[in-house]
Amino acid sequence: MTDTPASNFIRDIIEDDFRTSRFGGRMQTRFPPEPNGYLHIGHAKAIHLDFGLALEYGGTYNLRYDDTNPVTEDQAYIDAIETDIRWLGYELNESNILHASGYFDQLYELAVKLIKDGNAYVDDLSVEEIRQYRGSLTEPGKDSPYRTRTVEENLDLFERMRNGEFPDGFCVLRAKIDMTSPNMNLRDPIMYRIVHADHPRTGSKWCIYPLYDWAHGQCDALEGVTHSICTLEFEDHRPLYDQYIEMAGLTNHPRQIEFARLNLTYTLMSKRRLLRLVNEGHVDSWDDPRMPTISGLRRRGYTPQAIKKFCDAVGVAKANSVIDLALLEYVLRQDLEERAQRALAVLDPVRVVIDNYPENQTEEFVVPRYPQQEGNAETRVLPFSRVIFIEKDDFMENPPRKYFRLAPGAEVRLLNAYYITCTDVVKDENGEITEIHCTYDPESRGGMSPDGRRVKGTIHWVSAQHAVDADLRLYDTLFTKSNPYDVEEGQDFIVNLNPQSLTVLKNCKLEPSLADAQPGMNYQFMRKGYFVADSKDSQPGKLVFNRTVGLRDTWAKQVQKDAEPA
Repeated sequence: MTDTPASNFIRDIIEDDFRTSRFGGRMQTRFPPEPNGYLHIGHAKAIHLDFGLALEYGGTYNLRYDDTNPVTEDQAYIDAIETDIRWLGYELNESNILHASGYFDQLYELAVKLIKDGNAYVDDLSVEEIRQYRGSLTEPGKDSPYRTRTVEENLDLFERMRNGEFPDGFCVLRAKIDMTSPNMNLRDPIMYRIVHADHPRTGSKWCIYPLYDWAHGQCDALEGVTHSICTLEFEDHRPLYDQYIEMAGLTNHPRQIEFARLNLTYTLMSKRRLLRLVNEGHVDSWDDPRMPTISGLRRRGYTPQAIKKFCDAVGVAKANSVIDLALLEYVLRQDLEERAQRALAVLDPVRVVIDNYPENQTEEFVVPRYPQQEGNAETRVLPFSRVIFIEKDDFMENPPRKYFRLAPGAEVRLLNAYYITCTDVVKDENGEITEIHCTYDPESRGGMSPDGRRVKGTIHWVSAQHAVDADLRLYDTLFTKSNPYDVEEGQDFIVNLNPQSLTVLKNCKLEPSLADAQPGMNYQFMRKGYFVADSKDSQPGKLVFNRTVGLRDTWAKQVQKDAEPA
C-alpha cells in the first residue's frame, strides 16, 4: 500500500478550481449525517474523503448534522457519530460541529424570499395526489390546482403553517420550477412539511421542517462550503441543488461532486435495515462486532489506520461496484501484523502431562511481545510446568502421511520451549482422549536441539498451572450470501442471515500475560488469528476476546496469483 494519494477525478476537479481560483484559493468540505442511526464503514469512506481532502489541500472541514426530522433523531446517535469520527482520527470542536437546525430561521426567510419572487407556493394536495400529479419518467407532470395562488395568499398560508394552525400533512410548501422537466427532482419539489413534534435542539419552536434538498444546499452555501462531496445517488439532485442556491440568491455557490458509495460483499449499507437488525434482535446492538458500523468494527478489533488504508485502496470511482470483503480483511491483516502483540491461547484444550519433567518445577521463558517489530525490546514471560494444554486438533492418534503435529511416538516442538514426544494417551468411557502423556528433551530448551535433529512440527501451548480462562467469540459473516438481497420472490434479506455468524468458546486457556489485557487491545493469538479484548464485556477475572480476523488470507493469495506470469 502506498501512502501517496492516488490521483482521481475529485482531486482533478479540486486542483482545477485552485488553478482558476474559483473559490479564491479556499477549500472547505463537510460531512452531513442524519442523526438517526450509527455510522457504518460506507460513512467512514465519506468522512475520510471529505475531511482528508480538506486537510490535504490546507482547507477546513465541518460536521453538520442533517437534523431536519425530529421524529427519528436521538442524542445517542449524535454521541456515537462524534465518537466514531474522533476515533477515525479527525478533530472535532465547538467551531466545526454544526446543525441544520441552526439555520432554521435563515432557511425560513429564504423560503419567504422564494414565495415573494413567485418561485414557491403552498399546496393543499395530499401526498398521494402530489405523487399522481408528478407524472413518471415517460410522462410529464401536471400543475397542481394550487400553483396559481397569489404571493399574498402563499405568504399568509406559509406563516399559518409555521404558527401551527394546520395538522400534520395538511399542506406543504413547494418550489415552482417545471412540472414537465425530464428530471423528476425539478417537478415542483417539496420544500417544507408540517410535523408537530419537538425537536431535540429547537424544542417546540418549529412545527414545519425543511426537506433535505432545500436544507442541504442552502446550509452548504451559508457555511462557506466550497466542495460538497456526496454519493452517486445525489447526482440527479445536483440540478436542484444548483437551482435552489440560485433562486435563494446566495453568493457562495459550492460545487457538488458525486462519487460511488462503498458496497461490500456479505454486508448491508442501509441504516434503515441495520436498525431493523437491531430492533428485531438479530444482533445485540449497533456495536455488535458482526455489524458494519464503525462502532461494531472498532469493537471487533479493527483499527482506524486499517479502515483508512482500505478506503485508500478502494479509491474513488464514478460507477457503483461491490468490493470483496476479502480486500478489507487483507488490509486489516497487514495493519495488525505490525501492530498486534503476540500471545499464546489454546481454544479447545486437552491436557498434556510431561512425565519426565519435575513435578514441582516451574521455569520461565522470556519472549518478545512484538517479534515482528525490529528494535522493539518489550518482552513477556511464559511459565512452563509439567502439565500443559495444547489444542485438541494438534494431536491425532492415527495420523495420515505428512502429519507433522503430535501423534503416538512422534516428536514436536513446543513453541519457544522444548521438544516433546508422545508416549501414551488416556481415554474416557466414550473413547474420547482426556489426557496425553509425553516426555521432553531437556537439551532442547528454547526449541532447538544440540544434536541438530530436525523436528518439522511446531505447536503452541499454555501451562495448566498458570493459564487464565477466557471466553472467545468467533465471528463469521452476518449473511450467508455475498449479496444479502439475493432472495426468492416474497422473501427479504433476513432469510440470508448466517446462523453460524457467532460461536462462543468457553474456558479457553490463555497465557498469564493476558490476565491484565485492556479492552480494545489487539493481539495475535499465534496460529489462531487476531483477537481483541472486548470493550464492553471483558474485565479482570472475566476475560472476553473477539476474533477480529483469521490468519488465512484469501485476498493475498489472489494478489499473488494475479501477479504470476501467464
